[in-house]
Amino acid sequence: MNFIGELAALATSFFFAMTALIFTQTGRMVGSQVTNRMRLTFALIYLIILNAILFREPLPFFAEGSRWLWLSLSGIIGLSLGDAFLFQALVSVGPRLGTLLLSLAPIFGSIIAWVFFGETLTVVQITGIVLALAGIAWVVMSHEEPPDTPRGHTRRGVLFGVLAGLGQAIGLVLSKQGMFGDFSPFQANAIRMLAAVIFIWGWTAFDAKIGATFTALRDKPRVVGLIALGAVVGPLLGVSASLLAVQHAEVGVASTLMSLPPVIILPISYFALKEKIGWQAILGTVLAIMGVAVLFLA
Repeated sequence: MNFIGELAALATSFFFAMTALIFTQTGRMVGSQVTNRMRLTFALIYLIILNAILFREPLPFFAEGSRWLWLSLSGIIGLSLGDAFLFQALVSVGPRLGTLLLSLAPIFGSIIAWVFFGETLTVVQITGIVLALAGIAWVVMSHEEPPDTPRGHTRRGVLFGVLAGLGQAIGLVLSKQGMFGDFSPFQANAIRMLAAVIFIWGWTAFDAKIGATFTALRDKPRVVGLIALGAVVGPLLGVSASLLAVQHAEVGVASTLMSLPPVIILPISYFALKEKIGWQAILGTVLAIMGVAVLFLA
């Protein structure tokens, strides 16, 4: 039990790698935004059932107002907005590059903590940031577009990936504020998910896209099962494991171990997805992960 936080962080990397592969496929079938709406909805249903079993209530109504505020903001920014950008990045540039760009999250998180919460950055940590950025830039520049790729498609995907990293960083910082004391990650995740679902479906109604969402699902019924599976792997298991990791392990160790999805996806992309991966992409990925490790283990 002494390593529960570290084990949870490793599990998070595995879950997020798998969910990236699943949601890349569903995003290409029905669109990234339909995927995001439905996977949040499925995840909320799962969490309500899980909390009812574990704590005898579907949502933590007893929680202080400050918890609800911080965790709700975390859900809206991290799950609704940040993941919306992530899924668009996955569709545009694929799961390997999309998850690598998400490695920017701990860098953004460190900068946010430095600017707004008075945390300091040492010379070694700044070196880690530079290494991570250099590795990610190397992979992006070595990325080969398929011949029929529309003009600007990859640049938009990279931009979406950067915004996804920023959204996840803000979401984690806010969730940390709302998980003070001994508060269950499953209950915290339920609050975050509820706020994300209310926000994203409210925005969908405002944008008059509710009908189009269900039409897309009706036309491709197979995708519903994939999204339901991805919601178990990602928003339920992955997010809960990440909150457990942050709660029980040092932030540096947890963040480093949770940054491994690009490494996990490398062999899958090569052997299963038949993606061409050059030595620059491999070395750049390793350099980026090393930079994240230096940043948080310094």
